[in-house]
Amino acid sequence: MNKYMLSALALSFTLSAGSAMAQGKVTKKSDDEKTKVTTEDGMMTKTKVADDGKTKIKAKTPAGGKMKATTKPREGADMADMKMTTPAGVMVGGAMMTADKDIVDNAVNSTDHTTLVAAVKAADLVTTLKSDGPFTVFAPTNAAFDKLPAGTVNTLVMPENKAKLTTILTYHVVPGRLMAADLKDGQVLTTVEGENLTVHRSGNSVMLHDAKGGMATVTVADAVSKNGVTHVIDTVLMPTK
Repeated sequence: MNKYMLSALALSFTLSAGSAMAQGKVTKKSDDEKTKVTTEDGMMTKTKVADDGKTKIKAKTPAGGKMKATTKPREGADMADMKMTTPAGVMVGGAMMTADKDIVDNAVNSTDHTTLVAAVKAADLVTTLKSDGPFTVFAPTNAAFDKLPAGTVNTLVMPENKAKLTTILTYHVVPGRLMAADLKDGQVLTTVEGENLTVHRSGNSVMLHDAKGGMATVTVADAVSKNGVTHVIDTVLMPTK
């Protein structure tokens, strides 16, 4: 694994552009080892990748707040398994999820969740997910929605299918703030939709078994918002209704 591959990975952690759902514009400067990203609202992120694969990230908010993070690949670890977590928040879809924003305001900045955000808007659930909560949201990525049969998403977001879309989305929401450490093997979670999800856990690996027998894996955990927590999942969960 060379430093150029790792530099590309670091860029994917910090760049949140190219999505109609993301807010603001992004400018960037980069070479083989360093990347600087500045958003329209003044958020600045610098990334440096060393020869040994260690990645250093520094960020400065428009208000002057500063964040630092350092990651180093584990021996033999696959790049896809690397997660970016700092005291300031969790990196999801190229953006830092921070506790001063609500669930929706964090989600719109993730380039991995543009489909989910569009679906939430189509179902008129934005106001609900911006309310006090707290909520635990299991958030399917764009790739998770791509696993559905062709045309499913386009059909669900049609106005006449709003009730079905709402049923599916609220099946991904559980009342309360459940961190990854709170999810136990065999635990049954009652969703806002009303049906259950069953937790399967082995060490730090957390999976969710849905009402139709499907299984989703938590790929990024504990993205804390001011009104709850989001866990990124790799498959859309399906209720029986």
